[in-house]
Amino acid sequence: MKRLLFLLALLAAPLHADSGLPPAALANTQLRDPAQEAKAQALMVTLRCLVCQGQSIADSDADMAGDMRALVRQRIAAGESPDSVRRWLIDRYGDYVTYDPPFNGTTAALWLAPLGMIAIGAWLARGSFKRRRG
Repeated sequence: MKRLLFLLALLAAPLHADSGLPPAALANTQLRDPAQEAKAQALMVTLRCLVCQGQSIADSDADMAGDMRALVRQRIAAGESPDSVRRWLIDRYGDYVTYDPPFNGTTAALWLAPLGMIAIGAWLARGSFKRRRG
């Protein structure tokens, strides 16, 4: 019986992942100025939801993504540039928050790994073609 209750508690845990509080004021509400909203939307699709990890904050339904959308809209409405808001979020959450991390010592492997994989694939394909000819 205890095991059954434990399993049910484990299955119900994801239901409690969101806070249950109402979303932030601008989380799901567009800005009145269409130009500002367009800037906010363009920025939001380039920012990663820190909870979902596979979705942008524009696409995610997580509370954290809603808070980040509200923050982006508030700062854009206050006159900040999208680049300034992006830099602030990167300073606060690290390069992981953006889908386009800068090239530096920390992210070099992220940028160079695809090139290495292509080179290895080309080398293997070349060897395979040579064996077929000979």
